[in-house]
Amino acid sequence: MSMEGISIFLAFATLFLSSSKASTDQTSNSSRVYIVYMGSAAPNSLTSTTASLRTDHARLLTLLTRRKGNALVHVYRHGFSGFAARLSEEEALLMAQKPGVVSVFPDHLLKLHTTHSWDFLKYQTELEINSFPNSISENNDAAGDDTPPDSKGSDTIIGIIDTGIWPESESFNDKGMGPIPSRWKGTCMKGPDFTSSSCNRKLIGARFYNSDELIADNDSPRDLVGHGTHVAGTAAGSVVPGASYYGLAAGTAKGGSPGSRIAMYKVCTAQGCSASAILAAFDDAISDGVDVLSLSLGSTSYQPDLSSDPIAMGAFHAVERGIIVVSSALSAKTADAEEPEARNCDEGSLEEKLIKGKIVICDTDVPFYTTENQIATVKSLGGIGVVFTRDDNIGIMADTYGAFPASAISLKDAKDIFSYINSTRNPVATILPTETSDIAAPGVDILAAWIGNDTAVTLAGKEAPKFNVLSGTSMACPHVSGIAASVKTQNPAWSPSAIRSAIMTTATRINNLKTPITTDSSSIATPYDYGAGQVTSTGPLHPGLVYETDTINYLNYLCYYGFDTSKVKTIARTIPIGFACPKDSKADYISNINYPSIAISKFNGKESRNISRKVTNVAGDGEMVFTANVDAPRGLSVKVIPDKLIFSKDNQKLSYQVVFSATTPVPKEDMFGSLTWSNGQYKVRSPFVVSI
Repeated sequence: MSMEGISIFLAFATLFLSSSKASTDQTSNSSRVYIVYMGSAAPNSLTSTTASLRTDHARLLTLLTRRKGNALVHVYRHGFSGFAARLSEEEALLMAQKPGVVSVFPDHLLKLHTTHSWDFLKYQTELEINSFPNSISENNDAAGDDTPPDSKGSDTIIGIIDTGIWPESESFNDKGMGPIPSRWKGTCMKGPDFTSSSCNRKLIGARFYNSDELIADNDSPRDLVGHGTHVAGTAAGSVVPGASYYGLAAGTAKGGSPGSRIAMYKVCTAQGCSASAILAAFDDAISDGVDVLSLSLGSTSYQPDLSSDPIAMGAFHAVERGIIVVSSALSAKTADAEEPEARNCDEGSLEEKLIKGKIVICDTDVPFYTTENQIATVKSLGGIGVVFTRDDNIGIMADTYGAFPASAISLKDAKDIFSYINSTRNPVATILPTETSDIAAPGVDILAAWIGNDTAVTLAGKEAPKFNVLSGTSMACPHVSGIAASVKTQNPAWSPSAIRSAIMTTATRINNLKTPITTDSSSIATPYDYGAGQVTSTGPLHPGLVYETDTINYLNYLCYYGFDTSKVKTIARTIPIGFACPKDSKADYISNINYPSIAISKFNGKESRNISRKVTNVAGDGEMVFTANVDAPRGLSVKVIPDKLIFSKDNQKLSYQVVFSATTPVPKEDMFGSLTWSNGQYKVRSPFVVSI
């Protein structure tokens, strides 16, 4: 289950190698950039608590600027409070003890997660409706270029936090678009190669952020990498007939919400994305007035917890303000070990004394010996992790290996790893397991807008391509962002959690061949692989019922995570009178957060688990009866109380409980299933995972 403050999380496994001493180690006397996080920005109507927080913020800034004139890097004051500043380690430790400070942590670099997809998604749903009712018709792509989106569709604003944008791309033309929404408070920043006229009624805002961590290419909103341009085009690009990459993937290019506006926040270069800049972008985007925020980036070498995760922090405060956040991110535990080279990991090829306590590299091309067999062998000999190598032509796709730490890499990456292993007497590796994703979306061979000066992808004797084909979770994320924007356009009063619910409960587990979605190894996929399923473009517009996560849910999540009442009141912007963390707060209770899926951990089968949920009717007025249908695996009893929900009006809320009990003495493996509420017209499906 992903963090409740994030509307959508897409997460996949990766491998991180590090030397025994990080290159960013600092002495206590040297200075580096630290982020000082102080929770919510005080609302306009000040209470004694919020007034105190604002005073704490001002006092620390005054103290810092007096002592070190050039120390400040960023100040956060719109969506949340805090700042980034150059501090010594000793100063950072002292700052963490100051009143109003939630956490202090070093700035660090995050990494980028590197058109036919929309037609593909359109037919992945049982509900046949117009997927873009307030924008360009999907039934006439060739002529759609001349069909202006109406004013309502044009009011939705998607903020992209990425590498910048190439404004001259046809995907960002504003033909037929009306005036910029009057509520927009953003700006179009200037640079050596970017002027205010680079923005228009489609690209309505562009910001960039300087950073000590990034040396080059951060003095303009212009994209010199291509990633941000591609993501923006995928999420909200205008309709462009005749698009292709030198004839490949030819057709009409368009974003998921072609009538939406775009605001670009450039925080990344080819080197990476500064955490302090990401927080600054969140802060500005909240103030500017975006409706959706899309981040195709995340941590690789740095795995923060909630109190030092810039994406989680920014997303929490954005969702507080009603902004939908879609991110492809990683968050995981780690395990370090020496890494021997084994290659053939069949039972007769390994020695226990060499394997015990180690991460082992294994070939997947072992006849009659599956990855499951190899994992079992390594595990039986005391190994603590497995890295599989795969042919570069096959590609690296996300697989599920259960609870055992395992990942897959290409042969090209394997060469780098072997080189590293041979270069040191004590090689160290970390395998990062992943959280279950909320949703899956197309991310392979996606055609979208590209920068106009990229010689690396230009064929000999040809002009630079206007479009490029990319693959990765970066490409999946803007698909979801575009759909979220379309849902927001049709239902402007819906909360971020309602939109998240609509996307998740209408997802499909069937592929375009009308068969169950499978993994790269051809096994049937589970929620560990795709979350609720693959997103559809039409279903979320009419979900029937939605699961809304209210303020108390978010506050209780922080309590269950481990924050005390005082810390929660500092972090959150809205605190009900008399709120206090439950006395018996613990992580197990996170399962009762009102989420569209259910995740139960540490299920031993000895005691039943009771989960509560509340749904809101968005299907309209009049009596509607929804009946529960449970798909449960062997060994698990799932009882829904009540098993019928009778609604009499729109926006009515009803609660129910789900009781999970084991029918076998000791469950042996994680179990998957689903609960679907149906009334004949709508099917509202919630997957569940019961882990041992």
